[in-house]
Amino acid sequence: MHVLDLFRLNGKTAIITGGGRGLGEQMARGLAEAGANVVLCSRKVEACQEVANELTELGVETLALACDVTNPDDIKRVVEETINKFGTIDILINNSGATWGAPAVDMPLEAWKKVIDVNVTGTFLMSQEVGRHMIDRKQGKIINIASVAGLGGTDPRYMDTIGYNTSKGAVITFTKDLAVKWGQYNIQVNAIAPGFFPTKMSTPLIERSKDTILNSTPLRKFGGEDDLKGVALLLSSNAANFMTGDVIIVDGGTHAL
Repeated sequence: MHVLDLFRLNGKTAIITGGGRGLGEQMARGLAEAGANVVLCSRKVEACQEVANELTELGVETLALACDVTNPDDIKRVVEETINKFGTIDILINNSGATWGAPAVDMPLEAWKKVIDVNVTGTFLMSQEVGRHMIDRKQGKIINIASVAGLGGTDPRYMDTIGYNTSKGAVITFTKDLAVKWGQYNIQVNAIAPGFFPTKMSTPLIERSKDTILNSTPLRKFGGEDDLKGVALLLSSNAANFMTGDVIIVDGGTHAL
C-alpha cells in the first residue's frame, strides 16, 4: 500500500464526543479532511450541528447528536443512529471532558464526581457500547483524549485540579488495559495526551499563568489549531494498525524537562 493511502479515511465513520468545539472540533476537521464521515455528539448539539454543517463542505457526510456521555441511554441512541445512517463505526474519539479548580482539601464531592463521571465513566461507557459493534466486526480504532496532567503532579500555583489530573491518569491506564483486552479483536486502543491548547476550558488557566506555562514549554508556544490533526489521523488510520496501548504526548516538549 502506498504510504499516503495508509492515511486515507474514505468510507470510514468516526464518532467524536465533545466534537462541537475546541480539540474535538479540530480532530473532527482533520478526520473529515482525510475523507471520514463524522458523527459529532455532545450535550450542546447546536454547536455540533454548526461544525457538522461546515464539514459537509469537504464532501463528507455528517451527523450531529445530543449526548450526555454519562447517560447510557444517550450513548446507546448515538451508536444506533450512527449505524443506521452509516452502517459501521470504525473510529471512536473519546474527547468529552470536564474540569474543576480547587485545592484538594476544598474540592467539593459533587465536583469530584462530575469530573470523574464525565472523564472516566463517560470514556468507559462510550468505549463499551461502541466496542460491542467493533468486536462483532473484528476491527476498530479507539482514541482516548488524556492530558499531560494525567502523567504526574502539577504545580498548584497554576493548576490546582486534582480531580481532573486523577481522571486523566485513569484514562491513560484504562487505555492500556483495554488495549490488552481487546487486541484479540483487532481493536487498537490508544490515547493522546495534549499539553496546553487555548480552548474554552483552558483559556482561564492560560490567561492566569501564560508566562509560567510558556517558560516550561521548550517550543515556547501553545498548541495551535492544526497541532492535533495529524496525531488523531495517525491513530485513526491504517498507518497505526500495529500500534495499541500507546500514549502520544503533544505538549511542545514540556514532558521532556
